[in-house]
Order: sequence, then structure tokens, then C-alpha cells
Amino acid sequence: MAKIEESIEVAVPVTTAYNQWTQFEEFPRFMEGVERVEQRTPTLTHWVTKTDGVRREFDAVITEQIPDERVAWTTVAGEVRQAGVVTFHYLDVGRTKVMLQFDHDPDGFVDTLGDKLGFVRRQAKGDLERFKTFIESRGIETGEWRGAV
Repeated sequence: MAKIEESIEVAVPVTTAYNQWTQFEEFPRFMEGVERVEQRTPTLTHWVTKTDGVRREFDAVITEQIPDERVAWTTVAGEVRQAGVVTFHYLDVGRTKVMLQFDHDPDGFVDTLGDKLGFVRRQAKGDLERFKTFIESRGIETGEWRGAV
């Protein structure tokens, strides 16, 4: 298992950052390689990704969700094995630290090599940078889900 930890500061209130992160179907707008995310139930999502020409599908379940604090998940079916959490830390009225932590189990030689070369870490960092650009350019979230799991 590869452990990934990345964080970024965004210039929006914690509620705005958290609310946007709960909009899983919007992830393709800032996550590289994510073609589609379908929210099937309040806690189940279906993902379609494509990286370096390799298409994968998997399901992930939200295992914990606390408004303005954290969203945790684990994959439950499909071609990807990972589990993680994203947390939201109040810095001041208009700034939030978003921290992403997850364990990723590379599948096969190519994935293992890519992980050892830092591809997954760079992709996570890039996704957070694109999230920052996305939410700061909008200034408001595209939607919200305030339920707790």
C-alpha cells in the first residue's frame, strides 16, 4: 500500500470548501483522469477513470462524513483499491487548509512503477491545485450536502 498525503490552502471559507468537496459528480472538473462520478446513494459513488489510456471503474462508499470537517471513503468494488480521508481546517474567515490522505494499492507492474516514480503523489497534488483554482475562481460552491455519515 502506498500512503499519500498532500494539502493545500484555499482562499474560501471552510464551509465553501467542504460543500464543494461533497459534490462528487463535479470531480471531473478538477481531478485529472476522472471521466465520470455517479452519486448512486448518499454514501455510494461509482467512478470511471482513464489514465495513460487505461480505463478503470470502481465503487467507493463514504464511511464517515462530518460537515465542515471530513469526508472518508473506501473502495468496495472494481479495479481500484484505496481508502482515505479529506479534512478541512479553518485558518481564518476566508481561508481553509484542505488535507488529503489516502492509501492506494497499485495494481500490477505499471501501477507499481508509476507509484514508485511518484506519479500518484503528483496527481494528488495537481488535483488539489486544480481544486483550489476551481473553487477560488467561482468563490461559491456548485452545491452542498450537509448530511452526516
